[in-house]
Amino acid sequence: MKKFTTDTLIIGAGPAGLAAAMELSKAKRDFIVIERQSRVGGLAKTHEFREGDLTFRTDTGPHRFFSKNPYLYEFIADLLDEKWIHVERQTRQFIEGKFYDYPVNAVQTLKNIGPFRAVKILIDYGVAKIQYGLLKKPIVNFADYIYANFGKSLGEFNMINYTEKIWGIPSEDIHIDWAGQRIKGLSITSLAGDMIMRVFGRNNTGSPKTLVDTFYYPELGTGLIYETIKTRLESRGYKILLNTVPIKVLHSNDKINKVICSSPEGELEITFKQLVESVPVKGFLSLLDPKLPQDIAMQQAKLRYRSQAYLFITLDQESVMADQWIYLPEKQYLIGRISEMRNFSRKMSPPGKTSLFLEFFCTEGDEVWNMSADQLFEKAIGELTEFGFTDKSNVRKYYHLRERNVYPIYDVNYKEYLNHIKAYLDGFKNLYYIGRPGRFRYNNQDHSLEMGMLVAKGIIEGFRPDIEKVGEEKEYYESGNLYTKRPQN
Repeated sequence: MKKFTTDTLIIGAGPAGLAAAMELSKAKRDFIVIERQSRVGGLAKTHEFREGDLTFRTDTGPHRFFSKNPYLYEFIADLLDEKWIHVERQTRQFIEGKFYDYPVNAVQTLKNIGPFRAVKILIDYGVAKIQYGLLKKPIVNFADYIYANFGKSLGEFNMINYTEKIWGIPSEDIHIDWAGQRIKGLSITSLAGDMIMRVFGRNNTGSPKTLVDTFYYPELGTGLIYETIKTRLESRGYKILLNTVPIKVLHSNDKINKVICSSPEGELEITFKQLVESVPVKGFLSLLDPKLPQDIAMQQAKLRYRSQAYLFITLDQESVMADQWIYLPEKQYLIGRISEMRNFSRKMSPPGKTSLFLEFFCTEGDEVWNMSADQLFEKAIGELTEFGFTDKSNVRKYYHLRERNVYPIYDVNYKEYLNHIKAYLDGFKNLYYIGRPGRFRYNNQDHSLEMGMLVAKGIIEGFRPDIEKVGEEKEYYESGNLYTKRPQN
């Protein structure tokens, strides 16, 4: 068994882990990174498919960069320089055969739904204000939040159904935290304000900024950020061990001492002073030796995740749509979201060709997860043809991908058992658990990067940072302005 000793071991080479590694390297601190997959980037990696002389690229789902933290822009600009491009954003929902801007364009929505449904929406909104306002009906779950702020008709039109499609459970069983994080600050009154601004042709500076209208994007895919970090770290002499899987995490008293790994070179033993981990917390807990106390093991068993299956379809078409991605909330359709990668960057597809990345929400082991590539393609191409997007005659090839543990499930009781688990993990004085998988938290790329940077700062300066505060803005998670000044190296 090979043995290594380092100051800091980082498990997971996704955004959080590599951000921590990059900041530690700037301070010339000693560390090793291990990653179970053959590529860095985690859920933000970019796949590359060669078809003869042609190259098609896709991220694992739509990724874009936005943040309220100028340092993050400077961090990535330093890595990518001119390979980081500015993109005008367009996103829509496709419901009942019609497109709806996302975020909501109230004028367009009224035209699409017609006067009768509009009246029904307003009546239901009035009923909701009586129930949740005057009568003080408590808001205890996601469904309550949506009904209280939008009424039943509008809520079920495009929010309740899509949320249930993602999570695979009724909206009444979803914690209110999901609403607070993703749609806080939006309501019918804010949409009405937006409509007035549009009608009178004014800039929409007074209403909530729900989604940034422009964003930065690496010209060869989001994974370029993390591949560049890997190259830079290796040039500085740091080890990034790919295809390396932790199989045992040894601890005693209040510290974790070493990790045993399986690697292409056989088993490895890594001893360290600090451990940074950004892998799914449920799996990490299973690796601990000695094993978990019974009460914590009971809480661990309650953690649940949603996974995803994907199809990447290459096409002999120049373009399918103008959008970067489109949401499909209706649950009778298997496809949940469609991304056309050339609309993020022209370099994601060859000239004159395009591609579609299709996402399917599922649970590991269910019918969708177990579908073969051919089965999933037949379902998908039928829906794409029905929508009028493309058909079989345009298809070059299709590729089947899957990812486990993509979304931590926020059921109504998740905080209760997650807090027990966090209290247990916080008992290890040299452990930092970060990122979406490590925190069991549906955060974005920028928040994962911030977590990694904050942990590195704590290690360098000798304090324990409050990671829980990262991304806790009390407003819609994508509100705010894009950083418009181009950072300089």
